[in-house]
Amino acid sequence: MTPQQLREQLAAIVGPDHVLTAPDELVAYSYDATPLFQAVPDAVVQPGSTAEVAAILRLCHQHRIPVVPRGSGTNLSASTTPIAGGVVLNFARMNRILEIDEENLTCTVEPGVITGEVHRAVEAKGLFYPPDPGSMHISTIGGNIAQGAGGLRGLKYGVTRDYVMGLELVLADGTVIETGGKNVKDVAGYDLTRLMVGSGGTLAVVTKALLKLVPKPAARRVALALFDELDDAARAVSRIIAHKIIPATLEFLDQATLRAVEDFARIGLPTDAGAVLIMEQDGHPAVCAEDVEAMARLCREEGATRVEVAASEAEAQKLLEARRVALSALARRSPTLVLEDATVPRSRLAEMVRFIQEVATRYDLEICTFGHAGDGNLHPTCMADERNKEQMERVHAAFGEIFAEAIRLGGTITGEHGVGVAKAPYLEARIGPEALALMRRIKAAFDPHGILNPGKIFGTEAQAERGSAG
Repeated sequence: MTPQQLREQLAAIVGPDHVLTAPDELVAYSYDATPLFQAVPDAVVQPGSTAEVAAILRLCHQHRIPVVPRGSGTNLSASTTPIAGGVVLNFARMNRILEIDEENLTCTVEPGVITGEVHRAVEAKGLFYPPDPGSMHISTIGGNIAQGAGGLRGLKYGVTRDYVMGLELVLADGTVIETGGKNVKDVAGYDLTRLMVGSGGTLAVVTKALLKLVPKPAARRVALALFDELDDAARAVSRIIAHKIIPATLEFLDQATLRAVEDFARIGLPTDAGAVLIMEQDGHPAVCAEDVEAMARLCREEGATRVEVAASEAEAQKLLEARRVALSALARRSPTLVLEDATVPRSRLAEMVRFIQEVATRYDLEICTFGHAGDGNLHPTCMADERNKEQMERVHAAFGEIFAEAIRLGGTITGEHGVGVAKAPYLEARIGPEALALMRRIKAAFDPHGILNPGKIFGTEAQAERGSAG
């Protein structure tokens, strides 16, 4: 099929206004929030319904045209970079909240709905959708599902996979199926719903999602603990969890990240601290107060120089937003920002933090570290310049060691960003060749022609060689 024929047939499905083929339009879809990866698609199509998605996939399946589902492109693993060309399926038009069911505590949405809009809509009814990725103000529910997104509240409430009860899916050949439903209990066959979460658009395309809601917490308290030493902060995290306190949020920023955030946001953070913990608890007011007091005491016992409790909701929100803007703040400091998410068991957090510092020194790199300390999900973030090839070789080597150490400590190569292209070289080291082969067979069963987001998760031979070298 020629490019002209492709454009005409796509336009016949969705209308000419919803097919982009001009070079200046396509370049915006050639990359996502992941540096170092870029490829221009042949076309971008914006469907408005499940029927249109099915028709597009039937066309692409017939002609073996790659299809890359895309939300806002905020992912950090190059999962929406169209490395094989083809069609980018953009869900900007499918952005409706279809139902909020207060009796069954569910919310049904289209994939293009912004995560933050779901939060606002359900909270207005006294309900709560806990998953809150750092990009929630711009990321979409479809993207969150594809990547298996986490967030600041993952420690207490879990992550996206824990709140997806059902899906409407379009398979590679255009077949439409539904999985799951509003039943609290349902073990009828394989759990296809959970299989889709984190599959990165490689198995099927999500066109509707049924989300689980919970009652909105009655109150919350937020506190900031300051430490001279990064190691002390890491130990405080372990102490808090060991004392059976499960905060809603337990976030960690090292000094370099703290200074970058304050320079960016100007909210009055103390930049002389070696590290900080941002702690949040929600629920009954008395429980919030008791837990925050206990966490403050444990932090002081581990060397905290100061613990400040937010005096108002506005001040609490300011502290939480400081963590959310960490990526944006660090991105201003260098031409290229490589942000990863090595994850370890909580009890090994201090060891992992020390190792990241050692690696940064050994490879002469600036690596800032922040992340969801309560669930062991660290984000080592390297300031670099991709034009400096020798430096980038050091960056890849350093992160290869960081991933290997995370695995050695019983952790994983990605806690919430997904595999995509960026982590594909390291997947076999994490799961083993037998499990990787099984995943390939699952992929082939859903997508026999390999048109759905090709090159993601399994990568290429060149990537595999880089992973084994790292």
